[in-house]
Order: sequence, then C-alpha cells, then structure tokens
Amino acid sequence: MYKTTKKPVWYGELRTARGNTILIHDKQFPDASAGRVYFYNATREAIIEYAEDIVKPNLHELDEQAITEVDKTCGAAWFAAREEFMAKHQGWVEANNPKSAAAAPKKPKAVPEDDEPELESADGDDYDDDWSDDYDD
Repeated sequence: MYKTTKKPVWYGELRTARGNTILIHDKQFPDASAGRVYFYNATREAIIEYAEDIVKPNLHELDEQAITEVDKTCGAAWFAAREEFMAKHQGWVEANNPKSAAAAPKKPKAVPEDDEPELESADGDDYDDDWSDDYDD
C-alpha cells in the first residue's frame, strides 16, 4: 500500500493478473476525483488516474535497491511526465497548496501622459487646439 506520509514520492509495483508495472505517486499531485488517485505508470510512461479501492490491495512498496534501479531506467520519463502533468493541473496545485505557487510579479499600470483625451472630429479637425486658442481669461 502506498503511504506518502513518510516520503514525498512513493515507489511501488502494481501486481495484477496481466502482469506487474512500476507505479510512482507524488504527494504534490493534485487530488483526483473522489475514490481515485493519480500514479505515474512506468510501462505507459504517463500519469494515470486509478480507482483507489481496486489498486490499493495490489500495490507493493519497492525497496531502496529497486527504487535506485527505477530512477536509472525511467527517471527522465518520470520527470518529464510529472512536469507536463503539473503544468496542465497548475490551477489545482495552487488551490491545494497556495504556498507552492510563486507570486507573480505585478506589472505597473501604464501612466497616461495627458489626462484629457484627444478630441477629433470626423473631418480631422482637432478641437483640443481650437478651444485653447479661443478661451479668454
């Protein structure tokens, strides 16, 4: 059974009648739908949503030697799949863990040079200039 309370990333094997496959669970994955969980499937090189009650009894934790071997054989594919998955679900990740999201730098608002808009008629006359010439104090 996978437990991420001890480690942020859990490495295990899913044993089924079809065969065995390496699964990786990252504590930082967003929560899946109720009763479901995300795992990286090393055979398919993708992060897949599984029914938790179905896979849970068939999960077996890997020992340190096996984890080292998994890192060598599928570490690059695992990190690539994780990055892509997290990018697609970034909103979920930020909502679940607001401290993990870096604060986006605020852009300064553009300051207009002149507070008054330029007034121009359809025939091209610039009324802004006309008013300043005819105004007497």
